[in-house]
Amino acid sequence: MTGRTPDAEPLLTPSEVATLFRVDPKTVTRWAKAGKLSSIRTLGGHRRYRESEVRALLAGRSGEPTPAPQPGQVTGSLPGGTVADRA
Repeated sequence: MTGRTPDAEPLLTPSEVATLFRVDPKTVTRWAKAGKLSSIRTLGGHRRYRESEVRALLAGRSGEPTPAPQPGQVTGSLPGGTVADRA
């Protein structure tokens, strides 16, 4: 017996969430502590995150946190113009 019901929502580890957002797992824990992402504690005290909530954040439906930019993607600005203006 696994202790899970057939309709139980999938849960993700901090490492799995971090991989999706391309951040360090410690950042995911900080988001949970700051209330940006809700977590569930296991009996052993480890955090787990609802996959549906994580996917919603990735899709941009809930604002922060935002995924890290893709390699080569231009973001932000520099004094005197954007990064793209200087290319």
